[in-house]
Amino acid sequence: MAKRDYYEVLGIEKNASETEIKKAYRKLARQYHPDVNPGDKQAEDKFKEIGEAYEVLNDPEKRKRYDQFGHAGTDPNGFGGYGGGFGNAGDFGGFGDIFDMFFGGNAQQQTRGPQRGSDLRLDLELTFKEAAFGVEKDINLPRYETCETCHGSGAKPGTSPTKCSRCNGTGQVRTTQKTVFGHFQTVTTCPECGGVGQKITNPCPDCRGSGRVRRTKKLHIKVPAGVDSGSRIRLAGEGEPGERGAPNGDLYVYIEVKPHEIFERSGEDIYMEMPITFVQAALGATIKVPSLEGKVELKIPAGTQTNTVFRMRGLGIPRLRGSGRGDQHVKAIVVTPTKLTEEQQKVLEQFAKISGQDNYRPPAKGKNKGILERLWDSLRG
Repeated sequence: MAKRDYYEVLGIEKNASETEIKKAYRKLARQYHPDVNPGDKQAEDKFKEIGEAYEVLNDPEKRKRYDQFGHAGTDPNGFGGYGGGFGNAGDFGGFGDIFDMFFGGNAQQQTRGPQRGSDLRLDLELTFKEAAFGVEKDINLPRYETCETCHGSGAKPGTSPTKCSRCNGTGQVRTTQKTVFGHFQTVTTCPECGGVGQKITNPCPDCRGSGRVRRTKKLHIKVPAGVDSGSRIRLAGEGEPGERGAPNGDLYVYIEVKPHEIFERSGEDIYMEMPITFVQAALGATIKVPSLEGKVELKIPAGTQTNTVFRMRGLGIPRLRGSGRGDQHVKAIVVTPTKLTEEQQKVLEQFAKISGQDNYRPPAKGKNKGILERLWDSLRG
């Protein structure tokens, strides 16, 4: 069967650049790869054809002969005579290309580099006021630290790690398999050195070759004003140490705020309920209410009804990002006395008389009592 034009196989123009050729090949090879189409003979043939086209067009010399003489210029038995053909594709037109597509790397990967240390998490509980105004805390953090004896190398002082003989220091072992589609290579982490490329024959007596030791470090943490439950503070470099000189991980401090006995928080605002007397609500008064900074004065106007909310500006939580503070909201709860002295009862009866309620007698059993009726019941206990 006659071979198709290689440019047609890859779906590119004859003046396509090297980048365009490689891009087209990768796309098609991914689509028709045998691992993606197991048991599909048509896909296998297509994959082989794509490989042939790429091997020729990706090589400037082979492409030049192909452009001049067509397929005859690439036939190992013809006058092209370059001794190639797909069966002798070497690394299959750059094995790194196909490896990169399916394994996220390439066949020439080097030794696994130093690994950054792991991040750590610490949960810190604060009081309501500590979260509102900020606080500084000293904590003891158990963690691994770089061994001071071997300075993290893991080797006994005076010795050094040796190159792994299994992978020759690359950290990887490579297996080549010849198939009808060419030579395929698989690259895996070296089982002897774990991908490090080195082996420690004389381990450090303190860290036993790990390069790290377990210790407890004392840290001073500054918590900014305005944090809330769920807030997170990052301390760079205070996590686990990195391997072989790599950077340390980070420490993340998660905040949990204890509930307050009076205040509830919503954003930067705080809310509370303040009981006031019937007289204060009726006549008005200036009362003292608790705040985050101590007692402050609040003016209650005459005729205040229960559940009336007063806003005290700037007495809430400091804004974590920005300036200023939220507000404090005070809900007035009018408390009706349940026990009256004889004198208090006479005064209220006089008040009822003046208000036109002197002939009022509450029913023994009533279901639809008005506000004044219920107040009368409460006043008489």
